[in-house]
Amino acid sequence: MSTFEDLHEWVSFDDPDEHRTWLFDKTFLMSDYKCIYGCGCKGILDRPSPELEQGCCSYGAHFVDAADVANTERHFERMAPEHMQFHAVAVELGITRQGDLDDDGQPTVVSTLVDDACVFLNRPGFEGGTGCALHIAATAAGERPLDWKPQVCWQVPLRLEDSSDESGHVTSRLREWKRRDWGPGGEDFAWWCTEEPEAFVGTEPLYVSARDDIVELVGAHIYDLMVEVFERPIAVPVQHPARRQS
Repeated sequence: MSTFEDLHEWVSFDDPDEHRTWLFDKTFLMSDYKCIYGCGCKGILDRPSPELEQGCCSYGAHFVDAADVANTERHFERMAPEHMQFHAVAVELGITRQGDLDDDGQPTVVSTLVDDACVFLNRPGFEGGTGCALHIAATAAGERPLDWKPQVCWQVPLRLEDSSDESGHVTSRLREWKRRDWGPGGEDFAWWCTEEPEAFVGTEPLYVSARDDIVELVGAHIYDLMVEVFERPIAVPVQHPARRQS
């Protein structure tokens, strides 16, 4: 039995078409993790708050760049009040605000807050449905929610990181989103889903249930290569640390 509390297995292979190495967190991607928003998610406040049904939306969405903002604004223009509880507020105030400074001293762009949560978050009891209004509107339009949402909102709990060595070779890592990825504030969360066994209740491996999201991040060909490696019957996968708590 290993004494490491956060033991993970990783799969690595070189990209056949680029000067890039891919590295995948096999332990997380093969686990039965699923988002349990609305089904016991305790949120990211400093106390467990499942009754609020805010999920990761308490502090608003942090946009990655101008294109991310423009994409969300474009889809907001297609939304109807029946799908968005605070549609009138968003029209009046806009959907973005200036956030804290980033590591380079530049202001970040964050979604507008209403009553201490994201303007796009429909609260419990709203007739159009509880949860992300962008998700609800995209579903009603027969489109993928990930195409409507800010990038961070559809990527979590997945995180793709790129780094380069001195020769310019890129290593891309796809892993679970950890507390540390939220910055210093992550330590104040009373609960974080990838650490807790309550969120490991899916009926299929995450790499299957999150196929669309992973393909969007790495591409269909790389996804297929990853799956080929994952499904080789050569070893028993390491159980996710959160699973070992249950």
